[in-house]
Amino acid sequence: MSSSSADRASYAAREEEKAKLAEWDPEKNTLEPSEVAADPGKKPVGHSSKYLRKEDFDCIKTLGTGTFARVWLAKIANASSGTGVAAKKNNNGDTASGAGNNAANRVFALKILRKVDVIRLKQVEHVRNERNVLAAVAGHPFITTMIASFQDNDTLYMLLDYCPGGEVFSYLRRARRFNEQTSQFYAAEIVLILEFLHEKEGVAYRDLKPENILIDAEGHLKLVDFGFAKKIEDRETYTLCGTPEYLAPEVIRNTGHGMAVDWWAFGILIYEFLVGQPPFWDQNPMKIYEQIVEGKVRYPSAMSNDARDIIGGLCTVDVTKRLGNVKGGAATVKEHPWFRNIDWDAVYHRKMQGPIVPHLRSADDTRNFDDYDAEPVHRDPYTKELYSKYDHMFADF
Repeated sequence: MSSSSADRASYAAREEEKAKLAEWDPEKNTLEPSEVAADPGKKPVGHSSKYLRKEDFDCIKTLGTGTFARVWLAKIANASSGTGVAAKKNNNGDTASGAGNNAANRVFALKILRKVDVIRLKQVEHVRNERNVLAAVAGHPFITTMIASFQDNDTLYMLLDYCPGGEVFSYLRRARRFNEQTSQFYAAEIVLILEFLHEKEGVAYRDLKPENILIDAEGHLKLVDFGFAKKIEDRETYTLCGTPEYLAPEVIRNTGHGMAVDWWAFGILIYEFLVGQPPFWDQNPMKIYEQIVEGKVRYPSAMSNDARDIIGGLCTVDVTKRLGNVKGGAATVKEHPWFRNIDWDAVYHRKMQGPIVPHLRSADDTRNFDDYDAEPVHRDPYTKELYSKYDHMFADF
């Protein structure tokens, strides 16, 4: 194939991929668990793209920053006129732009990671874990969907669905606490996330907290930030990671931990939803750790018996007796009386109205996100030495 023919084929593949991006709608494409668990290469989302480039997207506003990553609200470049998106015939035989207005209206969250920063901060393994876990779970109704990943010479990209509602944490702070019904709705969606991660993928999430849960346009949850997620299956791991108030006793004791840490954190989360603050708290993190290892939860008198019982079952210091980690796994949590009114199939298929539906002016409304400083102008170069030593480790992107 001549170079010009190869260029044309590459351009056509790139345009086709952009048209598919515009058509993906997470609200209307709930994949069954077996479909989500399929090889990312066989799913409509979660793949590594060999064609997408940074210039295919207009970065509109920063949604969040971390030590080595920045997340942008992004749109497909030139989508408004249909240019840059493959043309195709409509039902009348007329040629129309491949995604037309659909492309113009589609917004994404584009996570941009500089390779040099990832390497400098020793985050290569975390970033690879995050990308591969997100690929494995792409399409789950309550996990942020990594639509595709790609890279260029010095940067990694993850194209994610945009959740315009912002963090659950913000709503919880405004409301001070959630009522039991709202707490049950959110908790039920999280149970389905943990069930899928643990039982279909063998993945421990390891950083469950309100700040890592976003609300989408329809009021459903999306779990984000898989930097600590790890495929551990039946093994144990010893890395200390997570937020002090949410750490399980076995993490603090460094005796080795598995997926049971997520069920402990889930109990803490239910408590924080219902009370407005976590059960173990002190200005001094060491005092928090002492309280956690002791494991004595104090309940407000107004809390229902079923709520106390499920939190007590989840926040059990003995891992072998912890709800969710006992024989039966997530099913033992789903069968708990606190969830007696939950129709699990209806929850998974998003048939229930979310208790908090964000007020949005448009698909690209960013009012629920903070403003951030501009990117620093100076950037360390990704040298030839770094490239030759590390670039093979980013092959999955």
